[in-house]
Amino acid sequence: MNERNSSPPVRRGFGGRGRQGMMPTEKVKDARGTLRRFMGYLKPQMWTIIIVILIATLSVIFMISAPKILGRAINLLFEGIISKQLPLGMTKDQAIAMLRNSGRGQIADMIGPLNITPGKGVDFNAIFSLLAILAGVYILSALFHWLQQYLMAGVAQKTVYKLRKDVDTKLTKLPLRYYDNHSHGDILSIVTNDIDNISHTLQQTITQIITAMVTIVGVIIMMFSISGILTWITLAVIPVALIITTLIARHSRKQFFEQWNSTGSLNGHIEEMFTGHNIVKVFNREKDAIETFDKENERVYNASFKAQFLSGLIMPLIRFLNNINYVIVCVFGGIRVANGILTLGDVQAFIQYSRQFTQPISQTASIINTMQSSMASAERVFEVLDEKEETPDTEKAEVLEEVKGHVRFEHVYFRYLPDVPLFEDFNLDVRPAESVAIVGHTGAGKTTLVNLLMRFYEIDSGCITIDGVDTRKMTRDYLRSLFGMVLQDTWFFEGTIKENIAYGKEGATEEEIMKAAKAAYVDHFVRTLPEGYDTIITADTSNISEGQKQLITIARAFLSDPKMLILDEATSSVDTRTEVLVQKAMSELMQNRTSFVIAHRLSTIRNANNIVVVDKGRIVEQGNHQSLMAAHRFYYDLYMSQFSKVSVEEIDHSSPPYR
Repeated sequence: MNERNSSPPVRRGFGGRGRQGMMPTEKVKDARGTLRRFMGYLKPQMWTIIIVILIATLSVIFMISAPKILGRAINLLFEGIISKQLPLGMTKDQAIAMLRNSGRGQIADMIGPLNITPGKGVDFNAIFSLLAILAGVYILSALFHWLQQYLMAGVAQKTVYKLRKDVDTKLTKLPLRYYDNHSHGDILSIVTNDIDNISHTLQQTITQIITAMVTIVGVIIMMFSISGILTWITLAVIPVALIITTLIARHSRKQFFEQWNSTGSLNGHIEEMFTGHNIVKVFNREKDAIETFDKENERVYNASFKAQFLSGLIMPLIRFLNNINYVIVCVFGGIRVANGILTLGDVQAFIQYSRQFTQPISQTASIINTMQSSMASAERVFEVLDEKEETPDTEKAEVLEEVKGHVRFEHVYFRYLPDVPLFEDFNLDVRPAESVAIVGHTGAGKTTLVNLLMRFYEIDSGCITIDGVDTRKMTRDYLRSLFGMVLQDTWFFEGTIKENIAYGKEGATEEEIMKAAKAAYVDHFVRTLPEGYDTIITADTSNISEGQKQLITIARAFLSDPKMLILDEATSSVDTRTEVLVQKAMSELMQNRTSFVIAHRLSTIRNANNIVVVDKGRIVEQGNHQSLMAAHRFYYDLYMSQFSKVSVEEIDHSSPPYR
């Protein structure tokens, strides 16, 4: 029904970004609050997350048991090699005594903890059995890991589905004022880029966090079971890693917020330039558009580079610490093996555990990096969800038993900006089935009157009634269903001509569509197209002319069969011959319907029942064409100015450019 929401202008320069484009670099204002709020979206999936935690625990248990099994296999191999080199029939104690007596005491200390049988050799059957168990452990670990990823994918998508649905619902409840002050590209960036970023983070990081936490706990237990001293050496990495991660994350957080904010700003510029590419070319502003793009692109580049560079420092620094830790563990472990305190298999297993321990620490550092970006996106999404909504519809909404179309504006006050009044004590009485033309200079308040009538904006005081019922006592959906609108700027979705006409009435039959098309003189030119009514209107509607687009929107209004009409210069895009036909069709459509006609070409409204002349939010004249022309006042001057030259000095620039 509503094809263009008229609104007060957002004052911004060429390629400007509105509020979002002018925002300075910011950081996440409340990371804890954002995280706490986001956890609320995960709450319905809590049981699945608990199952994922249990499965992840099993996967990690199998994974951390592998080094122990492998260490046992290495011990069997080492014991077999040593045993084979000792004389058959000698006991372990005799072999150790022999080695000490021959001056090889260090070797004697090494084989002390081993289970050797002199002359026996390597027990390959036992080793193969351990390797088979090891393979089974790895397979089970991988299976449980796949299962946790599968379940977590469901958790992530269900959570993001709810978040995306809430944002979409919220956008339908926001007042027109919000869209006036935010670029479409930035809104699209929040709905797509930011939510996709959250989705990716959810699916990847939660399973990584769970796995990392369980791995750290399990590995610490296994390391302590092997060597307490080596374990404490390994744990010394944690506080250093935490300090490094915290310091870097503190600086990268604000860069991630700026990255997504500037991405939205860039998207807004691209959306504007592609939507109005014809205007850009006509006024030779390609260079300006490219310069603005380069500036916005540079802003994205700088923020992204700083964010990625700072967060990218975490992994190399943590890896450096891990490598130092690895060297220390190897040296101390080798000394303890040489002294007979630990076996070679135990040290090998501990080294694997230390690697497994440092891996989740590095992974956690990477997760923190990713979460900084995600929290910035989440905060932008929550900013939309926290925007002030339209005044809720009354619970006891009134419905008109029979719509007559008696519309009254009674002592209406309204202003877009607090310190700039527009409508002050505005009064208008429109009788049923009356055709009312609203005329005036640009910025006089013509379209604002329609915006208030449709409750796109709420009045500050006074009331607007239809058949004696205050429009605020009706639901917005019901109120807007009473009107059919044909606006100067057309709107289409990508689909067939038939589907676009049918948009005017849910469940419209083909017969009704054809009848509306014929009434609006659409049928003739559509049948000349190769695909007829099945012709696809492209996204940029470049395959049909402006006049044809206007006729289709008029057909849409015919199909909706509204109780009242709002026509905003509905014939401005059609040629003179077509205008005559459309005017005739519109006259038939306006029969027995209250009609509001916003007119710029005054020649089109000479037959209106009542002409309301508006200036600076006030009615300065009212009457039919003949009486207003005879009065030789505002309307007369306005009408005659369209047929004579007017000097620039005569134009009043004092009023703010409201519609």
